[in-house]
Amino acid sequence: MPSESHVRDRILAALPGAEVEVVDYTGGGDHFRATVEAEQFRGCSRVEQHKLVYRALDGDMGDHSIHALALTTRVPQAEG
Repeated sequence: MPSESHVRDRILAALPGAEVEVVDYTGGGDHFRATVEAEQFRGCSRVEQHKLVYRALDGDMGDHSIHALALTTRVPQAEG
């Protein structure tokens, strides 16, 4: 079963520089909640943002190691 750090590392590998927070909300290693803030999301729809994260986890989602992923994505706020 994947760990929180495994999920975070996979997302960071696909979205370098992202802010990623991952919680295993059942403790079983197969249900996760993730919040991802990434510059790569700028100009993308919410669906496109989620697809970028799902693609990063394709192996784990495809083989059903991860059964559920509650996902929140956002673009970083402009500083100013």
